[in-house]
Amino acid sequence: MSNLEKAARDAVDAAANTRQVELITAILAAQQLLNAQQPQAPAPAPRPEFSATKWLVIGGVVVSVGLVGALFAVAVAIGAVSVGILALVLRSMWADVQKGR
Repeated sequence: MSNLEKAARDAVDAAANTRQVELITAILAAQQLLNAQQPQAPAPAPRPEFSATKWLVIGGVVVSVGLVGALFAVAVAIGAVSVGILALVLRSMWADVQKGR
């Protein structure tokens, strides 16, 4: 093999190698552009501070509503017992009227 053939083969290899280096450089540049375009994740929102007053107010409202509900239930129960007693008394009076007393 002559020096001329060897030099020609080296030139062809160098040209092919240069093309590969150019492709690798282009791929790396494209990856850098893609990484630069991706939006960064936003910072997490700050967690609200614990407020004992808020929870005391909520607890007070719940207790108040519960007490009102309980009083309403007691009023309904007293009314139901009163209506029952009234019905029994009226039935007894009606029975007495029917017997002629």
